[in-house]
Amino acid sequence: MAKKIPLRQCLGCREMVQKNQLIRIVRSSDGAFAVDATGKLSGRGAYICRKTDCLKKAVGSKALEKSFKVSIPSEVYEQLDKELRDIEEQ
Repeated sequence: MAKKIPLRQCLGCREMVQKNQLIRIVRSSDGAFAVDATGKLSGRGAYICRKTDCLKKAVGSKALEKSFKVSIPSEVYEQLDKELRDIEEQ
């Protein structure tokens, strides 16, 4: 029997994608945001494809704010943008 691969929706393109193909953004219980490379940090998570286009769409539609029900500091977007650029260069 094949192992089931979990799917998550990208907040940018709104497509269902395998969880391991996405970047997870986490909001911990103390309100701090982090980019979760391992996918194992505790807290509320949201997912974005590994493309800068998807990040731009998510920022434009305020999808992260809606997902976390809170305004998101610009530093989080800057960190996400940097990590996406690093991934795309590989």
